[in-house]
Amino acid sequence: MNRAIRLIRRRAISSIPVLLIVVILTFGLLESASGDAVDAYLLSIGGGDATVAQALRQAFGLDQSMMARLWVYVSSLATFDLGWSIAFDRPVLDLILERLPNTLLLMGSATALSFGLGSALGIVAGAKPESAVDRTLSTVSLILYAIPSFWLGLVLSIVFAVQLRWLPTSGIETIASGKEGLARALDIARHLVLPVGALALIYMALFLRVMRSGMAEAWQLDFVLFARSKGLSRSRIVLRHVARNALLPLVTMLGLQSAAMLGGSVVIESIFAIPGFGRLAQEAVGGRDAPLLMGIIVVSAVLVICVNLIVDLVYAALDPRVGASESAG
Repeated sequence: MNRAIRLIRRRAISSIPVLLIVVILTFGLLESASGDAVDAYLLSIGGGDATVAQALRQAFGLDQSMMARLWVYVSSLATFDLGWSIAFDRPVLDLILERLPNTLLLMGSATALSFGLGSALGIVAGAKPESAVDRTLSTVSLILYAIPSFWLGLVLSIVFAVQLRWLPTSGIETIASGKEGLARALDIARHLVLPVGALALIYMALFLRVMRSGMAEAWQLDFVLFARSKGLSRSRIVLRHVARNALLPLVTMLGLQSAAMLGGSVVIESIFAIPGFGRLAQEAVGGRDAPLLMGIIVVSAVLVICVNLIVDLVYAALDPRVGASESAG
């Protein structure tokens, strides 16, 4: 427990400069882009003169220098104030807290499905490398990994929602259904089947290939030969020795893919019209809402840091030597 606490403290301290770098770079990139939220607002209402534009920029604080606005923003972050959304005329934190649970539900379900199914199929493929089962699963995983997520989402929607009409086409739940409790949970689950499937199948293929490769390498190691010489059954060697050793790079890959999966949710949420975090980012870009986009990027960075912290803790639990070296450093 003390080792885990030391590891968490170490990661928390190291994450502060990472967040500062993300904020500064993102702020600079948004400043270098042409136009701002005032231009987008005037365009949506049919235009306006220079006086109106100047008054709006003064009201939103856009008439100040870049360094002054950066200092104000960093100071506000210290009090968990993410600013005010110009496009939605609401606090950025309220918008994020409203949309984030939908994305976390989508990503959590897709991650659990892809990791669980990918690792299980990877064990099946890696149990007998170069066998017919291994080659079949490797080929299928390569095909799935080569398919773009947006194309897979559209195909699943056309087949299962439009043609077969088994599942809803869009949304996170039925609008104004009045359902509560278990009925509402089942309704949300039906709406998530297609987006979770589209997002999970791509990453399942990646986890399968990583697990299979790790097991194929583990079969050549000395401890596996020693286990064979002791007369252990093949199933026990696969599950207790080979698979556990191959699980370490798979856990590492899970942390690395968390940011990619968060980016992939933008496409999936747009296809299935899910009011989530990714779709909010798309709306912020369309409205040139820099405060909202900054808040989304900062929260995304925090989510990625938290996921990688969890991965580090799991990695330390699987391999105590790694946890001891990290916490002692």
